[in-house]
Amino acid sequence: MKLKVFKFLPLLLLVCSISAAQTRLSGRIFSKFDSTAIKGCTIFLNENLVTVTDETGKFAFASVPNGSYTLQTTASGYRIEKKHFNARGKDLHFDLYLTSSEQNLNELTVKEKAADFGFSRLRGVESMGIYEGKKSEVITPDQLVANLSTNNARQVYSRVAGLNIWENEGGGLQLNIGGRGLDPNRTANFNVRQNGHDISADALGYPESYYTPPIEAVGKIQIVRGAASLQYGTQFGGLINFMIKKPVQDKKIEVVARQSVGSFGFYNAFTSASGTVGKLSYYTFFQYKRADGWRANSRFNNYTFYTDLDYKLSEKTSIGLDITHMHYLAKQPGGLSDAMFADNPRQTNRERNWFNVNWNMAAVHFDHRFNASNEFNLRIFGLAANRYSLGFRPNRVATIDDNSERDLIKGDFTNWGAEARYLKRYSIAKKMSVLLVGGRYYYGYNHNLQGLGTKGKDADFTFVEPDRFITYDYRFPNRNIALFAENIFYINDKLSITPGLRFEHIKTTADGYYGNIARDLAGNVINISRTDEYRTNGRHFLLAGVGIGYKPVEKVELYGNISQNYRSITFSDMRIANPSSVIDPNLKDEKGYSIDLGVRSHQTSLFNYDVSLFYLNYDNRIGEVQFYDESNRVLRLRSNVGQAIIMGVESYAEADFLRLARPENADWSGVLFGNVAFIKSEYKHSEIPGVQGNQVEFVPKINLKTGLRLGYKKLKGSFQLTHLTDQFSEATNAVDGGVSSVVGLIPAYKIMDVSLSYEWKRFRAEGSVNNLTNEMYFTRRATGYPGPGILPSDGRGFYLTLQVKI
Repeated sequence: MKLKVFKFLPLLLLVCSISAAQTRLSGRIFSKFDSTAIKGCTIFLNENLVTVTDETGKFAFASVPNGSYTLQTTASGYRIEKKHFNARGKDLHFDLYLTSSEQNLNELTVKEKAADFGFSRLRGVESMGIYEGKKSEVITPDQLVANLSTNNARQVYSRVAGLNIWENEGGGLQLNIGGRGLDPNRTANFNVRQNGHDISADALGYPESYYTPPIEAVGKIQIVRGAASLQYGTQFGGLINFMIKKPVQDKKIEVVARQSVGSFGFYNAFTSASGTVGKLSYYTFFQYKRADGWRANSRFNNYTFYTDLDYKLSEKTSIGLDITHMHYLAKQPGGLSDAMFADNPRQTNRERNWFNVNWNMAAVHFDHRFNASNEFNLRIFGLAANRYSLGFRPNRVATIDDNSERDLIKGDFTNWGAEARYLKRYSIAKKMSVLLVGGRYYYGYNHNLQGLGTKGKDADFTFVEPDRFITYDYRFPNRNIALFAENIFYINDKLSITPGLRFEHIKTTADGYYGNIARDLAGNVINISRTDEYRTNGRHFLLAGVGIGYKPVEKVELYGNISQNYRSITFSDMRIANPSSVIDPNLKDEKGYSIDLGVRSHQTSLFNYDVSLFYLNYDNRIGEVQFYDESNRVLRLRSNVGQAIIMGVESYAEADFLRLARPENADWSGVLFGNVAFIKSEYKHSEIPGVQGNQVEFVPKINLKTGLRLGYKKLKGSFQLTHLTDQFSEATNAVDGGVSSVVGLIPAYKIMDVSLSYEWKRFRAEGSVNNLTNEMYFTRRATGYPGPGILPSDGRGFYLTLQVKI
């Protein structure tokens, strides 16, 4: 029933009129089943007035202008009721009795639709955010038939058009997604959040996400494309927000236990507990996951703990605390050259490479609803985390490990921030408007070290003679202050215009030294040099955008928006610790804008579609090009490559063809979906020789995901095909990876997946076959860890999950 409210979203957004009135309207709302009062029921009058019932089910409108009205109710768990009346200056009182929605479960409702598709869109106003006229997607993992235990991104995000996903480890430890030519590496070109707060290492200085929430714990994944820059920050990609499941309200405790096993030594145990006791609600989970990996030297151990506590101070005010801890240790098999991959994709010549991550986050949120028209939210969040990488990683990936000291890089991240939002619904000339204003303060402090590690094979993350052999020691403090505002103007019942502004002040600093260790032919140290460096960069700017929504008929919406984007230089751009890379000292921030124009359906129980054109102008795009130095070594230059233009069509359509043919047969479901993006990309201008006119890296011309899902009552099965055409990994469009294989072509590939699920009372069983045809392919050429070189994706794997809910 909850999702059924979406149909009445325009009414939900409207607020009390300020015009003169002569009639007082009051009433009470009861349950028809047992005549108990219903509190929290929302009452609407036409498009201008809204209120909520109190503890005794009472509601009142102090002054209603004369005229004809339709009173409408919306309450969770109850069917919508309407009553027509005329206001003529006399006081009116209505008692309404609502019918439980449980009596309507056999009808095709929006709630049933969500169970079929598991994919929807954000409403115009939702969760203290404005999304009118923006391209958005919402994924509900529980309603998918997919491999959730491995966080299989290829399946989870299959309905989101145009996403480019890197797949180089089978455990789903990190999420690597991009789109529209954006680098997928650790989703760094999106603003990645959990429950509305940042989870990346440093939202500005190092926006890479080493932590990904277990999909088994996620209630919804909200995705907003480039227009999200005005509300959530400046990234070109937009927003990805993981909404962890909320506490159950009707039980003191509910326990869900899931046990998964699979190929290559995979094991996953996930247990959650949830409930409400008085005014306190809670949700907590613990996950343990391990695997040996498809390739040798690929094992990992991972555990994640999370707790959400929410306390209701009053009917209008609540406060909550989220705590997250994640740790994993992974052995890494290293990258391959093109020749090695062609010979045997499962081979490895690295057994001393390790990666260690510790992620600790806390967030406090305060929510207050002044009335039906005014809401306030405050989030204060912090992160204390580290990532350590250790291993033998020469530029020539085929080189046999000589058992010398390993390269050790340590990164420690400490940051905190606060973000406040105020949402107001108001009327202008009897037409509703919605205003969102907010502010954000963010402070990040990152400390990076690089030097010599031990000669052993174990995961020993200690430096050897740190006073001598640490050759890279930098501190990167940075600050960010932002103010933003967006306003929806509903011109009439069909047309809305949403302008917005965002002011940003950013200051980034690099303070430390870099050095070099020179050795003779026998490997003896003959010289150690160090160069001190201090760089600071302060800037402020204003971003603007506007969105338009138009609903010509009931179930169709036209939308369009244009928004400016901005991406600041990260600290790895300012100073990189990689022997095969060179940084351009004149590196500049990236600027540009994105445009979306599309048509989409309102959510229905039978079909769902979204077809859009997009245009992305990417100025000063930072990328890498290979060149030869004076010693004829192949190196990579990280610089502003030039102006990139990326445009195309992103389309998604899904329909339940069995219910379209036989709507009276609710037991059977046959869902067919198609998701295809056709993209053209080009470097329009570049001062680097051999780049202008080239195709932009990470842009396959065709990105297709399609599939079929059949269901009979609680038994469901799905088939999915993923196909991406060739794509380049850097701006010169090199095809041959050479000895390092960090650049070159990423060949086209096709992947098939099959999944099954069955529910019986408290139990649920899930099974998956990933990469059904055992395709040998790769999606990534890594420039550093966990490479360098080609990182093969997993071959065919089998997985089984058993779940019990108590």
